[in-house]
Amino acid sequence: MKKRGNTGVILNAYPDSIGSRLSDMTALLRREELRGCFDSFYILPSVFNTDLDRGFSLIDYELDRTMAGQEDLKALEELGMDLFLDFICNHISVLSKQFRDIVSRGDASPYRDFFIDWNKFWQGHGEMTSEGCIRPDPEVIEGMFFRKPGLPLLMVRFPDGRDVPYWNTFYQQVRYRVPDAEELVSELGLQYSEAVEVSRRCAEAISEGKKPAEIDFGPREQWREAVVSYLEARRSYLGQMDLNIRSPLVMEYYRETLEKLAGYHASVIRLDAFAYASKEVGRHNFLNEPETWDLLKAIDGIASPLGMELLPEIHSDYAAGTYRVLAEKGYLVYDFFLPGLLIDAFRRESGEKLAEWGREIVRGGIRTVNMLGCHDGIPLLDLKGMLPEEDIQAVIDTVVARGGRVKDLHGAKNMYYQVNATYFSALGEDERRMLAARAVQLFMPGRPQVWYLDLFAGKNDYEAVSRAGAGGHKEINRSNLTLELAEEKLSRSVVRDQLTLLRARNCDPVFAGDADIDFFTDGSVMRISRKNESGTALLSVDFSDSGFAAVITDPDGRERFRFEQ
Repeated sequence: MKKRGNTGVILNAYPDSIGSRLSDMTALLRREELRGCFDSFYILPSVFNTDLDRGFSLIDYELDRTMAGQEDLKALEELGMDLFLDFICNHISVLSKQFRDIVSRGDASPYRDFFIDWNKFWQGHGEMTSEGCIRPDPEVIEGMFFRKPGLPLLMVRFPDGRDVPYWNTFYQQVRYRVPDAEELVSELGLQYSEAVEVSRRCAEAISEGKKPAEIDFGPREQWREAVVSYLEARRSYLGQMDLNIRSPLVMEYYRETLEKLAGYHASVIRLDAFAYASKEVGRHNFLNEPETWDLLKAIDGIASPLGMELLPEIHSDYAAGTYRVLAEKGYLVYDFFLPGLLIDAFRRESGEKLAEWGREIVRGGIRTVNMLGCHDGIPLLDLKGMLPEEDIQAVIDTVVARGGRVKDLHGAKNMYYQVNATYFSALGEDERRMLAARAVQLFMPGRPQVWYLDLFAGKNDYEAVSRAGAGGHKEINRSNLTLELAEEKLSRSVVRDQLTLLRARNCDPVFAGDADIDFFTDGSVMRISRKNESGTALLSVDFSDSGFAAVITDPDGRERFRFEQ
């Protein structure tokens, strides 16, 4: 395992982004064209046992046998690559052993308080509704941050027939199974002809999205209570349930999970949806302070002795200064600003805002992980306070005009969150811009993270969006490539040239963390220089035409690398 402070390039992909499983990506990484280009691999969590959200709904952290085995992780280690892995510390799947035990045993389950009992949480701060959940008083909920419309809860049916509300920030779905006629005869005592009709009426209503209580039983109304109760008792769920971080069992789960990830030889743990974990009555319940930082310290207290560093994933606008707090506390910081700043620089033909941000990173000693594209989208919320609102809107309009899809926060207009697009398409599918953007990323302070589809100059995948249906906007930038197609694409100049730059960035000692970094701007031109005892690296990029030159010299001024376009 590599020591903390590694500065090499990170590959980012799903285990099946290339081919059908992790071994196909490993086969690609063995090719001579990619030798020396990457130092680490951030494998998205579909490598684990998951059910939804392409990996971010964890059942448990065992490897998904259809995706990867221990031999694949060993192969990556032999290639000299360490791992970035996700720990989703706010929630786990309803298919987890803990939630299934609650559904099966109710109050007798040892995991009864492993998740957040909504009514216990809000007791004394609201009124009980006819549905059996507390509606919090306006003064304690008006400032609360929601990821979806309505109260963030799921009614869970206990074995004794009670519905108990549990906190559910993200996805949820309640599913009802249609009983066949034979089942209704044997379980409820209907006559067969009655059962055929009732089964049909149940099937029609459920297919229309109705709840059991909304079924029209027609002339079989006398069976309503028995059938509705039967359906409710056998309902199932999809979704992700929020964890109760006050429970000792949750902290034990945290420790077991982190030990599991350490066993996979992870060097960095990305904390997904971390800022939602801490919840308090009357608070925003996103990035609560100081509770969020207390939890982060507790997790680090487990991870650090295991040799793992934390990378908290927190989207917060620039003006809030959350990135500075993370840096001051000694954590890695996601540079969610770079992707939008680069598009803005090409749009305005000026790198001044980029240079200002780069200087701030250097002055503040901020250890960043930066990116262009990723599995999620191009961040926009983060730019508030860094760019004027009209410039942020211009970035949105530019990417949308190039085929991007806007993700608003729970449908609210003008509450932008991200635009979903491949970075290549966001740049107008201009290969010169793509290569210039990559060069800037590699010369910026911090560790570069490279989304596999950006490497292959992938275009917006509208067919994938259509196949995914409602909420499928993210699939625009998640196209799976066959191994054969990926190997063919290695011959494209925009791919070869990126690999050339990546190899220099990953291998040349001038990019070590101890380099002095300076920024200069002159009209449409921006220059970044990096210097240390091994030499000097200079990038000069013109945002008006995407021309650039990247040159590395030794301490005596002799060139050891040059790339121009």
